[in-house]
Amino acid sequence: MNKKTLVLGASLKPNRYSNYAIQRLVANKVETVAFGLREGEVSGIVIDTELLNYENIHTVTLYLNPKRQKEYYSYIVSLNPKRVIFNPGTENPEFYEILKENNIAFEAACTLVLLSTNQY
Repeated sequence: MNKKTLVLGASLKPNRYSNYAIQRLVANKVETVAFGLREGEVSGIVIDTELLNYENIHTVTLYLNPKRQKEYYSYIVSLNPKRVIFNPGTENPEFYEILKENNIAFEAACTLVLLSTNQY
C-alpha cells in the first residue's frame, strides 16, 4: 500500500492525533510527508514548516479546524491529491465544494480508524 500521504497540521506533541497518525502511517509503511508550525521529527518523518510542492500525493489528511484550513485551500488543490480526509473536528462543507469543483475525492473519516481497519 503506497498512498503517499501529507499530514497537514502535524504536531510534535505526542498526545495529538496528527502525531499518532504519522506514527501509524509509518508503521503501515505508507510514504508520509508532514507540514506543521514547528520543525521537528516524528517517527523519522521531518515536519516541514514551509509549504513544499510535494509530488505524487495520494492523500491529504487534515488536522486543522475549518477556519485554519482556508489559507490552505489553493495549496491543497494545487497538489492534485486523489483524496482529502477530514478527520473528526475538521469537517468543512465550504471546502467540500471546492474539492468537488476540482474533481478531488474527500471523506469525513478518521485516518487512525481507516488504518486500523485496513480501509486506508
